[in-house]
Amino acid sequence: MVKMKRNRWRTAGLFLVAGALAASPLKMGSDVKMAGADGDYAGLTAQVNDILQDESLEGALAGVSIRKADSGERIYDHFGDIRLKPASNMKLFTLAAALETLGEDHRFSTEIHTDGKLNGKMLQGNLYLKGKGDPTLLEEDFERFAKELKAQGIHKVKGDLIGDDSWFDDERLSEDMTWKNEVYYVGAQVSALTASPNTDYDAGSIIVEANAGIAAGEAVKVSLTPETDYMTITNKAQTVAAGEPKTLRITRDHGTNEIIVEGNIPEQGTRTREWIAVDEPSGYALSLFEKALGNEGIELIGNSETKMGITPEGSDTLLDHQSMTLAELSIPFMKLSNNGHGEALAKQMGRVVNGDGSWESGLEVMEATAEKLGVDTSTIHLRDASGMSHVNLIPANEISQLLAGAQDAPWFATFLDSLPVAGASERLVGGTLRYRMKGTAAEGSVQAKTGSLSSVSSLAGYATTRDGERLIFAIILNNDLTNVTPVENAIAEAIAGYRAE
Repeated sequence: MVKMKRNRWRTAGLFLVAGALAASPLKMGSDVKMAGADGDYAGLTAQVNDILQDESLEGALAGVSIRKADSGERIYDHFGDIRLKPASNMKLFTLAAALETLGEDHRFSTEIHTDGKLNGKMLQGNLYLKGKGDPTLLEEDFERFAKELKAQGIHKVKGDLIGDDSWFDDERLSEDMTWKNEVYYVGAQVSALTASPNTDYDAGSIIVEANAGIAAGEAVKVSLTPETDYMTITNKAQTVAAGEPKTLRITRDHGTNEIIVEGNIPEQGTRTREWIAVDEPSGYALSLFEKALGNEGIELIGNSETKMGITPEGSDTLLDHQSMTLAELSIPFMKLSNNGHGEALAKQMGRVVNGDGSWESGLEVMEATAEKLGVDTSTIHLRDASGMSHVNLIPANEISQLLAGAQDAPWFATFLDSLPVAGASERLVGGTLRYRMKGTAAEGSVQAKTGSLSSVSSLAGYATTRDGERLIFAIILNNDLTNVTPVENAIAEAIAGYRAE
């Protein structure tokens, strides 16, 4: 329920009408016609103005932009030109740029090379695992690699096992990643050679599960998915009597791969799972490949080492694994707001377009694509591709413009399909909106990207009104101290429920 301020109502309301409809968006010479009190969207204007009186926005900044989808004309603007932190609305820019420059059918490669020769059942030479940015590699993929190598006749390797992550640069974290986030999957390190623990494709992370022991006083049972000795576990947690509070905490010691489990779980208490980011995910992927080779009976013999290196020019390609397409990846990326996918795509764009797998190069591609879609890039500031940075700055009007411009692109159907659908209960349809706006006009009508950081919330996408008209909206709320998603919901519901009088 959106709560309205009871004090200073008349003054605040008059200020908002003036700010929303006149002063903020209009520039000298502009041909944009705003919806005034007697405009075609007067009823919607009044509803959104009322919603923005919500007491949770006291002291906060709200940027709201609404456009007609068929023409791109702005019909509502409340501080739409003010630069605000977009949170995961940044991913709209990332996916649009990736679809435009890489293409819907783009696939990531992972290659296995050798600089040696097969002599009987022995490969005499090094084996190279070369990553090219794929964030979707699972343990089962490494197992399949091992089986295919054995099918080629390789039973022993007299040489080193070498991981090659040189497709991207060696910057693992975007420059504004906080120390608190970098130990969890939301802040996982980015590498051209990495692995995921599940089919959400949370690249560069591992799932840690803790369960109570059989009786009080026993150590908590801890397991990893996938199982690997690349991580170590320090288990300080205890099982306590039923009814006692659960205080379990799972984290990782900074700069190491030591997982710390501490606190208590009561007898027969519920399990605790945490997605922990791995330090140096290239080594993590290489360790899973080494394990798979061993399980398949492929031995590394002699004085062989497992290490990182560079695949030599002229080496022979033994395997070339292709990932799912970008169109397919866009579903977990956007529906589940996967930060790692955004950063991997940025570096992939930089590498493919500019020959440089870095954030700087990838962000240049993103900005160029945004400009192509009509965004005024002189008023935006991009620092990462996931939206985790508090230094990203984008006005609501430029987000709505990106969404308007995207409609004319040949990849728009894929872009639209990737967005969470309000109230849709299926996880990979509703995504981050599956529990929001159920039972309202927005359910099934609103397709939008969510965003959330400390003191930042956003929602931007498309909504179909009761008249069957598609509208585009962008809502960015900054400097809030409480939960402001009801404000976003209310605006989206007002748009979806709007019918011209």
